[in-house]
Amino acid sequence: MILEQSYAERLSVLAPELWQASLETLHMVSLSTLFALALGFGLAVLMILWNPRGLAPQPKFYRLLDTLVNLGRSFPFIILLIAIIPLTRAIVGTSIGSGAAVVPLVAAAAPFAARLIEAAFLEVDRGVVEAARSFGAGNLRIVLRVLLPEALPALVLNAAVVGIALLGYSAMAGLVGGGGLGDLAIKYGYNRFEPDVMVFSVIILVLMVQAMQSLGNIIYNRIS
Repeated sequence: MILEQSYAERLSVLAPELWQASLETLHMVSLSTLFALALGFGLAVLMILWNPRGLAPQPKFYRLLDTLVNLGRSFPFIILLIAIIPLTRAIVGTSIGSGAAVVPLVAAAAPFAARLIEAAFLEVDRGVVEAARSFGAGNLRIVLRVLLPEALPALVLNAAVVGIALLGYSAMAGLVGGGGLGDLAIKYGYNRFEPDVMVFSVIILVLMVQAMQSLGNIIYNRIS
């Protein structure tokens, strides 16, 4: 009972900081997910077009883009986070804070999102694509009117996967002052030896993951 009261008292004291850190985490994850999906969608469209069996085959360009996407996925996030600090400063003006963390988060997630979106597009029945082509539809129309609607349920689940992955990345951004729950857990839970802060941060992150996945499942069930 004493331990429970102690945790309850600590929670009431830490509530403002936990709330602020949670808002920073949501800010980072929402912005980076949006930008990563947008950039990943563009890359996936190019890969679908340039694929040797794609809508506008360009094998050389496809191999180059495929290599770049694989290269982007191969960097561990913590190394990428530090390596592109000069780029982050050039874009945002600082390398500290939740706003600055968006740049490496997008850089890490965009290749991952591109591969997921490409896989969703490749799952679309080729017969549907050929039927659209036989009616005279251009490549852009096929992508927007055929591939995108047919792959939309899978894309919704993929968006949830990307968002959850970025939630984990955002916690690592706390190592370099990225803000959010990761930063709070490291400053208090690790550096100041306050394990209750770590416990509260982990609980909030778990709840966020569950909420994101549940939202993705609800949207998927409605549109599939």
